[in-house]
Amino acid sequence: MTQQNAIDWPQEYLPGTGDNFVSNEVVVQGVAADRVWRYLTDTSTWESYYDNVADISFPGGDGPVLRDGVHFRFGTFGFPPLDARVVAFQAPADGVPGRLSWTARQDGGPEERLDVLHAWLVEDLSGGRVRVLTQETQIGRPAAELAAQRPNPMLNGHQAWLDGLIRAASA
Repeated sequence: MTQQNAIDWPQEYLPGTGDNFVSNEVVVQGVAADRVWRYLTDTSTWESYYDNVADISFPGGDGPVLRDGVHFRFGTFGFPPLDARVVAFQAPADGVPGRLSWTARQDGGPEERLDVLHAWLVEDLSGGRVRVLTQETQIGRPAAELAAQRPNPMLNGHQAWLDGLIRAASA
């Protein structure tokens, strides 16, 4: 039996405790975790394979490659650019999954306030396979409104991100 790795969740964002939670995963052959990781962490490639992201910027002068502690901004799901900060960063290595997480916030009154943790896990599996898991917890009224929509735009949007990421890394 093989056990798969999981996202490490801070208590504040524990799945099921926020207003919206989604989980998407792909397992494919023919591409390695380090190649997927390059496309995931280099934000200059995001818009080439994912059409639900825009206006990526780095107010502190960092970027475009993410690393621990980097502050960046980006627009997604029709929200004004969110303030984001990388809070977990571990590149994949032999037997060690890659881990990337960022928090993202939108300030404002109760109608606009949004707090997010978006986490990624990228790992090589036996048989030349790679597994990419992405999960997100959102807190706030805009998150609850997204969660109530059918089909769920967050679930479908993250699947599009995964599919595009795999296509880009496989090219």
